[in-house]
Amino acid sequence: MKVLAAGDHFVRNSLIAEALRQDLADSSLELTELTLPWPIEPFGQVGEVDEASDVEDALIRALDGVEVCITQMAPFTERVLKAAPDLKLIAVCRGGPVNVNADAARERGVRVCYAPGRNAAATAEFTIGLMLSALRRIPEAHGALTGSGGWDGSYYTYERSGLELEDTPVGLIGYGAVGSRVARVLGAFGAEVEVYDPYVRGDVRGIRTPSLEALLSRSRVLTLHARLTPQTRGLIGARELSMLPRGAVLVNAARGGLVDTEALCDALDSGQLGAAALDTFEEEPLRPGSRLLSTPNVVLTPHVAGASQAVARKAARIAAAEVVRYAKGQPPANALP
Repeated sequence: MKVLAAGDHFVRNSLIAEALRQDLADSSLELTELTLPWPIEPFGQVGEVDEASDVEDALIRALDGVEVCITQMAPFTERVLKAAPDLKLIAVCRGGPVNVNADAARERGVRVCYAPGRNAAATAEFTIGLMLSALRRIPEAHGALTGSGGWDGSYYTYERSGLELEDTPVGLIGYGAVGSRVARVLGAFGAEVEVYDPYVRGDVRGIRTPSLEALLSRSRVLTLHARLTPQTRGLIGARELSMLPRGAVLVNAARGGLVDTEALCDALDSGQLGAAALDTFEEEPLRPGSRLLSTPNVVLTPHVAGASQAVARKAARIAAAEVVRYAKGQPPANALP
């Protein structure tokens, strides 16, 4: 069985190879490698797929005679799939295989597996970090201390001292693998957690609210954990931001397209929002002239919430386990229908 490890500088080929050889003690395994440039070079739209590295030609060459490919960012467009007649399985090391043309793969009998939950813990932890940074003005105070301003006692004034999580109403939009973990941690802080997710059944940690409007009206802190779909794009715009209590804090480590950036900046400029902490953006990477870079009270990180060494190792192991199931003729654990 010829397997292509199309890793990158995060999910490295060495991690994929180690996971495969640990789980697949098969002398017939022929492993080849292609290293993609992400994240040194940002992902983007390639052909008809999203969030992929622009390496179609190199991928086509590397797929010659390949039956299985493990990757995170390889662009499996219709063009690539058409040029890989021996391919039978794509194991994607991420929570959703958006870099694969699912219809084209299905038409050619190529199974597509993925790794749900691989970065849920890392993203949840980072979300709490963003929340605390915005609430307590940690980056701002650090910058003041290390910059020309020196020791600034005004951070201890009532106006600038910020909020704590204990007894603070925190609204969560989305209660999947990440949102549910964030709710659990917030409970440990003593926050008053309220959840809006019309797709989740059963109990939640905190109070479930039947409407987005009700959640917004009560949330001193709003954190987003929904998937980006045509229905959720622009979910938080000027109208929704105006429903929050004045001075509320918005946190987004999910997808930038959930928020109307211009409306967000307007709300920050007017004081309707007290602060925002963002790890994802409508346009990535941010343009040098992006309004977010000059808007006050914003904490910005470059889409790294899901980046930890544990995530890279976990993603490689989950993908390798799908290859083992395929080799043994067993059904996949997580695959597109």
